Amino acid sequence: MKTIYKIIITGFLLIVSSCTKEYLDKKPNKALLVPTTLTDFQALLDNTGVMNVVPAIQRIAADYYYTTNAGLIAYANPFEQNSYLWAKDVYQGASMSDWNIPYQQVFYANIALDGLNDIKPDASTQIDYNRVKGSALFYRAIAFYHLAQLFCKPYNPATASQDLGIPISLSSDVNVRPGRGTVQKTYNQIITDLTAAASLLPVTATLKSRPSRPAALALLARAYQTMLNYDQALSYASQCLQLKNSLLDYNTLSTTSSSPFPASLPNGNDEVLFHSITLSYSFAKSALTGIDTLLYRSFSANDLRKSLFFNAPNVNNMIRAKNSYAGTAGTFAGIALDEIYLIKAECYARKGDINNSMNDLNILLAKRYKAGTFASLTASSADDALAKILVERRKELLTNVGLLRWTDLRRLNQEPRFAVTLNRIINGQVYTLPPNDPRYVFPIPDDEIAGSGIEQNIR
Repeated sequence: MKTIYKIIITGFLLIVSSCTKEYLDKKPNKALLVPTTLTDFQALLDNTGVMNVVPAIQRIAADYYYTTNAGLIAYANPFEQNSYLWAKDVYQGASMSDWNIPYQQVFYANIALDGLNDIKPDASTQIDYNRVKGSALFYRAIAFYHLAQLFCKPYNPATASQDLGIPISLSSDVNVRPGRGTVQKTYNQIITDLTAAASLLPVTATLKSRPSRPAALALLARAYQTMLNYDQALSYASQCLQLKNSLLDYNTLSTTSSSPFPASLPNGNDEVLFHSITLSYSFAKSALTGIDTLLYRSFSANDLRKSLFFNAPNVNNMIRAKNSYAGTAGTFAGIALDEIYLIKAECYARKGDINNSMNDLNILLAKRYKAGTFASLTASSADDALAKILVERRKELLTNVGLLRWTDLRRLNQEPRFAVTLNRIINGQVYTLPPNDPRYVFPIPDDEIAGSGIEQNIR
């Protein structure tokens, strides 16, 4: 991570005065480097251009999207083409924001956490102190989580204590260079940070770009689901929904609008718990990138998601996704309550509780169909309930425009009944990604390997 530290050790006062990316190009002024007050640390964490951005390369590799021969050639970066075809050499020497941005977030969070150790809050500052500390812990945890989805093997309880993790940096001291550790240690840190964050954060954040207690509980539910610990995932999803449970009624939205969803910032979308957007890559903007047609056809005529999620076919006969839960420019990659209902429903089904699983699913779906047309789904068995929930999960989480699909593929491929083989056809050649293939783990960028000497992933 030495490379990223060179990028981000810059004049702190530039961050406070203007939360733009300009400061990244400035030379450091050591007299201005160290934030010291709660206001300073809050300003550091409010840099949405860094702290609310999420990796996107996994969206290219998952199965929501497809492109044509011409579309693939038009992608701006070789790593986009290589990710789409699951090539072994993805980056071809390029530095990768999908690695660098999360570690910027970790570094900023560690600056705040280290600095808070020198502040002794009193009765007048305790609430602000707790919010800043909880926010820093949340940002560090979500950065580690996103990195784990790309650069670690899928969590497997039988092998997690041996599988390679990511470097877990818990200090802003750039001379502290942690090794990779294990997958188990990676997730342990994520859980530790989020548990502490949930105890410190307010129930309602002043802005959705800031974390809240429900957001921390929701991310705990997501993390435990990723770890295949469905009992804990159920517990945290339930705790989240006890605090916040609003769902958008899609009947109130315009199906003809190109941006039908209210903007999540500052506080426009009640279903959004935490706002972030993906890195911007050319594949998502290309008129030759389309949504999987079989997925599109799986939405029934009375399902409002079909017209709210998708535009009509373009001149290339491609189905394109509309603006997502961000509501404006940028692709939503945050945390929303639809995901939490689905986690809760899935966990109930895995426990054999058919009634509660279908009840949570139907609460969600009732807000997605034309008024008066939705008939509650039923299930003949727990397995039937689970299968129905996973179908709806894939459809519904287009609100996150594919961000979570990569994690779901990695997780569900460990169950033979849900495992899928992905296929692409480019220039008449078939490219295949079987379940549990090593290419479900991205290589660590070449510059990081050269600078740190940590072990590379087998691909």
